Amino acid sequence: MMEEQRKKIHRRWESLKTERTSWISHWREISENILPRNGRFIDGDSNNGRKKHNKIYDNTPIRALKILSAGLMGGLTSPSRPWFKLAMHDDEMNQDHEVKEWLAKVESMMLSVFQRSNIYGSLHSMYEELAAFGTAACIILPDYEDVIRCYPLTIGEYAVATNWRGEIDTIYREFEKTVGETVEEFGIENVSEAARGKYETGNYDAKIKIIHAIEPRRDRDSTRKDSKNMPFKSVYIEVGAEEGKILRESGFLRFPAVCPRWDINDNNVYGNSPAMTALGDIKQLQFNQTSKLKGIDYQVNPPIIAPTDMKTQSAGFLPGGILYHDSNGTGDTIRSAFDVRIDLNHLLEDIADVRQRVQSAFYADLFLMVSQQSQNMTATEVAERHEEKMLMLGPVLERLQNELIDPLIEITFDAMVRAGILPPPPDAIADQDINVVLVSILAQAQRAIGVNSIDRFVGALASVAQVKPEVLDNFNGDKWAEIYADSLGIDPRILMNPEEVAAIRQQRMEQQAQSQQFQQMEQGAGIAKSLAQAQSLTDDEY
Repeated sequence: MMEEQRKKIHRRWESLKTERTSWISHWREISENILPRNGRFIDGDSNNGRKKHNKIYDNTPIRALKILSAGLMGGLTSPSRPWFKLAMHDDEMNQDHEVKEWLAKVESMMLSVFQRSNIYGSLHSMYEELAAFGTAACIILPDYEDVIRCYPLTIGEYAVATNWRGEIDTIYREFEKTVGETVEEFGIENVSEAARGKYETGNYDAKIKIIHAIEPRRDRDSTRKDSKNMPFKSVYIEVGAEEGKILRESGFLRFPAVCPRWDINDNNVYGNSPAMTALGDIKQLQFNQTSKLKGIDYQVNPPIIAPTDMKTQSAGFLPGGILYHDSNGTGDTIRSAFDVRIDLNHLLEDIADVRQRVQSAFYADLFLMVSQQSQNMTATEVAERHEEKMLMLGPVLERLQNELIDPLIEITFDAMVRAGILPPPPDAIADQDINVVLVSILAQAQRAIGVNSIDRFVGALASVAQVKPEVLDNFNGDKWAEIYADSLGIDPRILMNPEEVAAIRQQRMEQQAQSQQFQQMEQGAGIAKSLAQAQSLTDDEY
């Protein structure tokens, strides 16, 4: 059975590689022009330090990609601020203050797990791959020390497949490990005889090629709960090992990887990217730069025509050199081979235009605008000024939530449950679904459009109330505070528990009633005193 499984994995890996073949040349071209250090397209690419920037003469595309990836990192999953919140699928339960407080504690613990793990570095790498190649991948596994551990992949070393819903549920990858790493991770008894021999002779740094397959387990026994009967299987095999040899087989309750795509068309498995849109402009920019350098070189060091008897005086052509020449009355002189007075202004204008197109393709103008102005502006003001530009990222943010944020939160939540670090949940949420809501600056900027409507309504209501105060009877202040806080992603612990609010109001009413009673008593005492004084005056008259 183990040998049959090895054969199936090999066959499917070859099939998946064949399916992705048409993408390889496109990815490689993007890598050469934007991310030379990313991508694995040939054996030996891993840990290869040779120079790979040979086609890059203008780094505008690299900087634009960095701005986009940094903008997504800071605007979507910033390590310095909360960027998501949890909410119950049943909206009525979200009104329960106890439920809100429990969800807030879980959110805080989850953010702490993210800070301890390598998630933020992995997310930044994924954003770069996503913007460049249209598809990114990261395997997220439970970790004893950090609860979760992320293993980001680069394009070319993996292949994916989707299910009938268009969701990626299969990932195969081929990578290299040293003999020492392989024995340490999988055990010496599971490696091949060749690997064992190298380890025993101290050749720890020799490389071993490994195939890792994660896919739905279609032949599982659903009545059993062991790792080899879970919905997803994970199998490591060593390429070239003996028949029936498997490094490790395990299982997962859910797909343990996130594979977001920037944009997809039709039934494509792999995504499109801003770099694919800008590739023509990027190549034109590099060509324009080489043309400009060639024109400058012609002017600084033009080709010349000289008499043949000066061949031996090459040193005189250096700066400051002196050439002696007897023209013998023929009038021979040194002169340029052709006129090299080139006007580069038109080329410089074209370079500037192409740079702008490249930056726009990577949304650099959008992210620089938000980062520069949002420091002194509220999210609502950012949304008001940049609503049109933010709408351009709407489909991307939606896809990233579905294919990156939601799976990441779900995988982390499961790992926290297994680690036993979650606080006891309220009885009301037993067996209830939990949703993920983005509250990052980009998500808030989009939702602030709805907040703007609330602000305009409240402002108009206040204006009308100056003329007709009774209109305020239509305004529910408690609901306003609740909806406004939820829209802005405010921590629910800032708001008072409804029961506490009711108690405060009851106490206030009692105090007001006592105050009114005291005032009435004082008024009554004053009236009695006045009557007594009046009676005294009357008696004196008699």
